[in-house]
Amino acid sequence: MNINLAQFQLKAIKILLEKMEEPCRDIILKSPTGSGKTIILTHFMDAFIKGHSKTVFVWLTPGKGNLEEQSKAKMDKYIHNAQTKLLADVMTSGFVENDCCFINWEKLTKKGNTALKDSERTNFYEWIDKAFNNGLSFKIIIDESHSYFTENSDAVIQLFKTDKIIRASATPTINRTAELVEISEEDVIAEGLIKKMLVINENFPQVIETDNQTEYLLGKALEKQRELHSALLNIGVNINPLIVVQLPNNSDLLIDTIERYFESKGISYDNETLAVWLSGRHENLADISENNSKSVAVIIKQAVATGWDCPRAYILVKLRENMDETFEIQTIGRIRRMPEAKHYGRDILDSCYLYTFDNKFTQGIKMCLGKSALEAKTIFLKNEHKSFTLTKQQRTMVTDLRDSRRALSSIAKYLKENYSLTGDKQQNKIRLESEGFIFSDDIVRYTLSGKIVNLHDLSDKDKLNTIKIKEPLNTHNHGREYHNRIGRIGLEIGMEYSYMNTIIGKLFGDKYKYSEKLLSLSTRELYAFVINNMDLLRHVCREAMAAQLAQSAISLDIVSEKTFIIPHSTMFTYDITSKVQTGSTKNVYNDYLLSAEPRSSSEKKFEKFCETCDAVDWVYKNGDKGDEYFSIVYLDNSNRQKLFYPDYIVSVRGEIWIVETKGGFDKFGASEDIDIFSPKKFDVLKTYLAKYSLKGGFVRYDKQSEELCICTDSYNDDIQSKEWRLLRECF
Repeated sequence: MNINLAQFQLKAIKILLEKMEEPCRDIILKSPTGSGKTIILTHFMDAFIKGHSKTVFVWLTPGKGNLEEQSKAKMDKYIHNAQTKLLADVMTSGFVENDCCFINWEKLTKKGNTALKDSERTNFYEWIDKAFNNGLSFKIIIDESHSYFTENSDAVIQLFKTDKIIRASATPTINRTAELVEISEEDVIAEGLIKKMLVINENFPQVIETDNQTEYLLGKALEKQRELHSALLNIGVNINPLIVVQLPNNSDLLIDTIERYFESKGISYDNETLAVWLSGRHENLADISENNSKSVAVIIKQAVATGWDCPRAYILVKLRENMDETFEIQTIGRIRRMPEAKHYGRDILDSCYLYTFDNKFTQGIKMCLGKSALEAKTIFLKNEHKSFTLTKQQRTMVTDLRDSRRALSSIAKYLKENYSLTGDKQQNKIRLESEGFIFSDDIVRYTLSGKIVNLHDLSDKDKLNTIKIKEPLNTHNHGREYHNRIGRIGLEIGMEYSYMNTIIGKLFGDKYKYSEKLLSLSTRELYAFVINNMDLLRHVCREAMAAQLAQSAISLDIVSEKTFIIPHSTMFTYDITSKVQTGSTKNVYNDYLLSAEPRSSSEKKFEKFCETCDAVDWVYKNGDKGDEYFSIVYLDNSNRQKLFYPDYIVSVRGEIWIVETKGGFDKFGASEDIDIFSPKKFDVLKTYLAKYSLKGGFVRYDKQSEELCICTDSYNDDIQSKEWRLLRECF
């Protein structure tokens, strides 16, 4: 079947071919959902193979939705005599020149799979070796590269020893060291392939009062669906617009509400007008992608399966269950395709529609679009460091013991001092309200409304209208949310739910006696107060605990010791705006950049020092929290066990050094170290190094000499002391 490619598709193929001739290994294809990414890449592969002998393309897909089979079918459909294979074909006949092999990487990496195990058949490793022996060169395409890419996936790629990797996604992780081929939304819109505009919460009033948020949103969506259907029929087009209802993960109760609402409107599974696509439950999906399908709505969870293509989807209802959910741009992409790959010349039909009360969806989309301050990508450990081990220490106590009475008095004291509160409860309410606390009998939330052409505009809230949603408090319906909020506030300070609930009650409720009570709210008022002010309350408790809180003494009789291995993969964040994106050759991870963030000034200087120091074999940047990282136990002055995570593990001429970097010394020799626990950490590090016959110390930058200095024997806060030596003379 011949297909007329759009100009932007032809341009993308041209640029991809040009990038293949450049020295950079990694190429990123950023292509909006609906732009024909698969068509672009299949035509690109065909064009490249025609000009390059001894080439094999391996197209890797994630596990959901049989995407590899869909992609192979499209290439067979659009490319005459395409030499395509699936994994089963490779296992039978191996790799041959001009092959385009579509492989689900989970079939290679998942436990229980036989593809990579020794068997009577020639296994996968041997077929790769045979291909190398025959002079074949592998080129890799990673489809939906944002999705479930793991250490095992990376290990598969390493097998092919490729010099070219194309990562394709609507929301890729942008790497400044890679070549970027980006298809703009404007170009795809201009070709009529995707809808012109995303309309958010159309025609919502400024203040919404509703007893049932779910039914309110579904009602708006159904009104729009009927309006769209009528408009399509008026221009002679037989298309049934589809509503996509997206649920949060923990939402079994919501499903019943949705089903009952739709059934009351004559939409049900029995008459095939309602479909469901959930794990282990699929109904009325056989022809859901057909433009004239009977189904009016489909219920999904979080994100539709990768590769799902239903151009008649016009409306997305994103529901929440009084919890924070991540809003994914991939789901927005599912309603952006035009059903007939052309615009109809009417704004109502050339737009898609979103209905939600989720006030955090713009943040989620911004993150997916790479607009956050730092970029993030998963990087993988070099094979030669996977056998390295150390002994790490962990706390013997599973949880910290906290004195709830001291916590209560500390929070009360913090509120009084920072908000000028007194024993006058009415005056306290006025003061707290002036500081942003909400006092209402209703649950108050906020969302946005407006029209945008480009999804990038979602980061500019000035282009959207803020809407307040007021929902009458129901202690039964909102009880779950209240308990959730109390629990989350307690987690901020390591306090169990029951203790945190008592603290909140004593400070603000009228059911508990407390001499320092600040408010006297009824049960209903307290529920609303906690739900509406959860973020502020978390902030107050966190700040109060940072002041001074005595814990019960803990005797450090036994330190739990475990084997530490460097994590085989890690989420690496870096500053994409940095003019210098230098890759590190000394770091234990592939693709580690010296523009890593967040990093202190001392850490940045130390990493650059290691990179240029001939004595350094390799360097590992340790995490600062989590069981997977290297830690040493120390005690604060209340005998509370605390964990110290030294910043770096370094190999210096084959010897292991453990290094902690701290704030430096200014030009006058004054200390800029703000960590009051530095002496204690130094002592436990020195004890640890002696026990395991290792080297190490604290590194600080001296602004006067413009040198990194290291302290290895005894801790001293005076840079002029003999304890501080030049780092370059010690390594």
